[in-house]
Amino acid sequence: MKRHIALIEDEPAIRENYRAAFERRGYRVSVYGERATAYAALRTGLPDLAIIDVGLGDEMDGGFDLCQDLRKLSPTLPMIFLTARDSDADSVLGLRLGADDYVTKDMSLDHLFARITALLRRADAWAESSRQADEVLQRGRLHLNVDRMTAEWDGRPVDLTVTEFWMLHALVHHPGHVKSRTQLMEAASTVLDDNTVTSHIKRIRRKFQQNDPEFDGVQTAYGFGYRWNAHES
Repeated sequence: MKRHIALIEDEPAIRENYRAAFERRGYRVSVYGERATAYAALRTGLPDLAIIDVGLGDEMDGGFDLCQDLRKLSPTLPMIFLTARDSDADSVLGLRLGADDYVTKDMSLDHLFARITALLRRADAWAESSRQADEVLQRGRLHLNVDRMTAEWDGRPVDLTVTEFWMLHALVHHPGHVKSRTQLMEAASTVLDDNTVTSHIKRIRRKFQQNDPEFDGVQTAYGFGYRWNAHES
């Protein structure tokens, strides 16, 4: 069965170019030109992956709103922002709202397809693991349910995206060991640039600090990567 991609893009020519490219690669594609129509359709049946433009018609940030709505429907739906807007602020906001990746329209199709393939592979792996007994990882005040992809700090839930969860899991699995950005990408089964990995790490820290302002679990090893603070284990 063909994998189903939903493409939400308000420029007709761009929309059709991407649709044709995705279909040539063997995907089934549904296209939408604005937020409300897309949400009305997708809430009745989610695709395997959603690709969303940030600006949708008269809604400058309509894609951000749609991302939030879709994330409420599914905590695991792979979502990529594909946009002409390349500011760091937009990228960070998109990831903070629950997207798995944020790429610009000047990215090559081969690179985009690599990211799509990685996210779909990760979704398949999660679906398979969810049919098995739950694996739990405890590190001091941190409790990770690996199969449900949930995290708790001092018994309080920490709302992580799929990408954030697997990056955290990679760090926590071997406390004190440094993981490079490349290793964190591999752990999350995705393809990201260094700045995007850094944005994910910052958001992980921020989410824990909302529960505990003194949180110091994720430490930076300057020039090398990141590690889980062994004193928290």
